[in-house]
Amino acid sequence: MNFTRRKTLMTGATAFAAAMLPFGAHAALSDDAIAEFTGGAEVGSEGITLTAPEIAENGNTVPIEVEAPGAVSIMVLAAGNPNPDVGTFNFGPLAARQYASTRIRLAGTQDVIAVAKMQDGSFVQASTEVKVTIGGCGG
Repeated sequence: MNFTRRKTLMTGATAFAAAMLPFGAHAALSDDAIAEFTGGAEVGSEGITLTAPEIAENGNTVPIEVEAPGAVSIMVLAAGNPNPDVGTFNFGPLAARQYASTRIRLAGTQDVIAVAKMQDGSFVQASTEVKVTIGGCGG
């Protein structure tokens, strides 16, 4: 097989474009998930607390906590993961506290997003960036 300079440049450009394609798609997936959860409603920022480490040594197990007093449900997303949906926590009328704590897997440095649906039908959102030194989703 005989490679010319032009073929080599085209192959490199194609490989670069293919490698960069998924990163934009992940952000769109999390935006779509938020729009589906909120039904396109306006999202505020007061009334929800998301706690996550600033730096995670290992992306396989990253502890997070989310609290939204008065929430009916809380959705957690990892915007940079191949599948951004982490989970949705639903709270009944007898719930003592609208709080959830879990460990999640992160593919690399990315934003963790929490969106809460409040009892009055409004939505609030919080996000934080977690820097991951060793990726947990094959990275």
